[in-house]
Amino acid sequence: MQSGDRRPIAARETAPAARIAGWLIRRGASPNSISLAGMAAGIGAGLALAGIAWWPEAARPLWLLAALLVQARLAANLLDGMVAIGRGVASPVGELYNEVPDRISDTAVLLGLGIAADGNAALGFAAALAAMATAYVRVTARSAGAPSDFGGPMAKQHRMAVVTGLALFCAVTPVGWQGIGETPLAVIVLAAIALLSALTAWLRLRRAALRLAA
Repeated sequence: MQSGDRRPIAARETAPAARIAGWLIRRGASPNSISLAGMAAGIGAGLALAGIAWWPEAARPLWLLAALLVQARLAANLLDGMVAIGRGVASPVGELYNEVPDRISDTAVLLGLGIAADGNAALGFAAALAAMATAYVRVTARSAGAPSDFGGPMAKQHRMAVVTGLALFCAVTPVGWQGIGETPLAVIVLAAIALLSALTAWLRLRRAALRLAA
């Protein structure tokens, strides 16, 4: 990761995050390996979500596993940059490890949620494309000279928070509570992620255009 281009994350300033990062730094952990571990967690979360459609009898533990793996993915996203800067090894190559695994993780989680939502993989794919558009606009705008824009309303941390909340809710509530009428909550959540991610991409594009024009 490049030290000059960091997503603002409040958890980065907390004592637990600093202790874990310090422990990893003392052991010479590779920030790129942490990024890849986060990608593995994201893929695992997507498989756990898809497994809800494949093994509905195991839905509750799979919802819980998905929530834990999504948070593990975010923890890795937090720690890779802290370790890179703490060890003094932040580099342009690290940017590839920061960006590419994120796109794979987002796609895996959202596509898996689409499969969990009554096999609605197309909606999951649409949400994944909209999420990818937010990152594409940010990176393209930065390459044109605009500052990196991590704003919402549906940035990565917002998407993963919504998915985690849904997963925890579905892990502990009766099945009858997990929908509105005939529509599963997962479908509603995915539609909201897709629409708000598209809005986020548009707002980032508009802000970048205004800054570059100025």
